[in-house]
Amino acid sequence: MRFFFLFIGLLLFTSCKKGTGDFTIYGVISDDTFHIPMQGAQLKLYKVPVASSQKILVTSYTLTQDGAFRFTFPRERMEKYVLTITKDNYFPLEETIYYSSLNLKQDNERNYSTKAKAWVALRFINNNPLFSDHLQYIKHEGLQGCIECCPNSQQDYYGALDTTIYCINNGNEMYSLYYYILGTNNQGLLSANCAPFDTTEILLSY
Repeated sequence: MRFFFLFIGLLLFTSCKKGTGDFTIYGVISDDTFHIPMQGAQLKLYKVPVASSQKILVTSYTLTQDGAFRFTFPRERMEKYVLTITKDNYFPLEETIYYSSLNLKQDNERNYSTKAKAWVALRFINNNPLFSDHLQYIKHEGLQGCIECCPNSQQDYYGALDTTIYCINNGNEMYSLYYYILGTNNQGLLSANCAPFDTTEILLSY
């Protein structure tokens, strides 16, 4: 009988231990503009319960010179985890890590990268405002698909014009556009390499 109770006690103990443990997520965040590890970025790890959209903060960390991070946290039955990476003048990242993709028996490696922001000032000046010139341009190179991005579609301007349009781009990458002054031979490609953290002007004077 005594052995029976010892067996039951051991079974209960192992049952209580089942499902416990810690997840560890580690990796390196890279600066793709300067091709170095990211330093000074703020990382935050959130958990999202099953059938919920609520993000609950688990832990946070500020990257040092090597850009490396390591999060160890209790295993809980969650829908997913969300890792956010933010730094001034860099594009923010939000990465989803699903619970089902995490391994309890070994550390989980996750490496990510982001780029520095840059801006381009598209300045258009019509030197002959008495004429009804029709300026038409379309982006050729440049960042697309982001909230701050300028449109990829054809843009049209008419008559007197002296305006500047600001567009965001990746630092150290080209921004270019094709332009046409309809009814004339004035057309071409304008481009510039965008300096990180700064605004680069592309001027069209016609």
